[in-house]
Amino acid sequence: MNFDYNTTRSELILAEYGRNVQNMVKYIITLPTKEERNKYAQAVIDLMGFLNPHLRDVADFKHKLWDHLHIISNYQIDVDSPYPKPTPETKEFKPDHIGYPHQRIKYKHYGKTVEKLIATAIEEQNPERKAAMVQGIANFMKMAYVQWNKDNVADEVILKNLAELSGGALALEENVNLQKVEFKQQNNRQNNNNRGRQNNKKNRQRNNNNNKQRH
Repeated sequence: MNFDYNTTRSELILAEYGRNVQNMVKYIITLPTKEERNKYAQAVIDLMGFLNPHLRDVADFKHKLWDHLHIISNYQIDVDSPYPKPTPETKEFKPDHIGYPHQRIKYKHYGKTVEKLIATAIEEQNPERKAAMVQGIANFMKMAYVQWNKDNVADEVILKNLAELSGGALALEENVNLQKVEFKQQNNRQNNNNRGRQNNKKNRQRNNNNNKQRH
């Protein structure tokens, strides 16, 4: 007895359409007239669209279906396609590699945006506007520090980092304080214990009430 296993079958070219569609395409290739091939090819295109409805959200999805039809046939099907026929070269085409930015960030918890803000503030000529920008940058740095490190930070640390990042060009006025930002760690274990005590108390009260009713 011969068993038909997937390992003995021909490779699925586009697995999302299944083996039945691939067999249909193979059959269309063998049809003697182009009229017949065109007729059955259109039926297979409709079936492919039905099997993959998500392609309807893709721009020009009909074009994509016809390209897939040619790919499934190993570019051997001879039909009148409403779109230019793809070639094996287009299937193997790979876009150019997108390079990653190699910008060094001195303090990762502040990010590159803070460095750009500092550079903008250094170029600012209006004294009042510059002072407001420096204060806003320092407050943002403090918030970013606390969120990143999950720990409180003294204003002196932020001011020191601001001076380092600006090369000593930016500093807060002496009478200006940063906004208060604190990291509060949640004690989930304590909350669970309190919830457990409350549930135990309710259960004891319920049992006492049931005992009183029996007596």
